[in-house]
Amino acid sequence: MAKSKQLSITVDNKPGAAAEIVRTLGNAKVNILALAAWVEGPSGTVTVIVEDARRAKKALDDARIAYTETAVDQVELANKPGALAKTLDQLAAKGVNLNMIYATATKGGKKAVAVYAVATEAAKAATA
Repeated sequence: MAKSKQLSITVDNKPGAAAEIVRTLGNAKVNILALAAWVEGPSGTVTVIVEDARRAKKALDDARIAYTETAVDQVELANKPGALAKTLDQLAAKGVNLNMIYATATKGGKKAVAVYAVATEAAKAATA
């Protein structure tokens, strides 16, 4: 399990909103490892996990793009049916309540990655 920082940016629900963020990071030579975005009414949220959080935060600060930072865990899983359920069952058995989760894999790839955040149960998650 790898510890990471997730940066979340609230954006207007309009064309190009996510592009502005990834362009800002790309221009700063920040590699994006994961991105999730969604819309709720007139606004949305773009979340990113990057290789260099310090550089990403500086780029966003310089561009005057507000963000929040959340500690997240990343876990690598086998890319097969039931692997995510097994991991989530292990966390639940330890009493870990997830605040957020997303996962991805490539078709035919051997590994999948799940990213999740917990509240005060972080210590329990580390031992699951």
